[in-house]
Amino acid sequence: QVQLVESGGGLVQPGGSLRLSCAASGIIFSDYLMGWYRQAPGKQRELVAGIGTGGMRNYAESAKGRFTISRDNAKNRVYLQMNSLKPEDTAVYYCNGVFGRLNYWGQGTQVTVSS
Repeated sequence: QVQLVESGGGLVQPGGSLRLSCAASGIIFSDYLMGWYRQAPGKQRELVAGIGTGGMRNYAESAKGRFTISRDNAKNRVYLQMNSLKPEDTAVYYCNGVFGRLNYWGQGTQVTVSS
């Protein structure tokens, strides 16, 4: 059974930091392209950051310079370090894993940026 389980969300003040973690099981993690997406109320889900099997990274413009995606293949985990958080970063953040036609999602973790 494939599972992607996110953790690390919460309430943080503007300018603060959070580190999201996604634990994967049931897949050969190192084969998967991993990504973080987010969905704010009333908006479509959007890509925040992705990391390939070789470690190549890509970021949404809104995330560049503030967020860092990383992966630990030994631990089957992908991380999203988020710094200088803004109220507009408030959303449910989802972990995603893709390998060919296989596409898996986590259940999401809420990130709220508010004073």
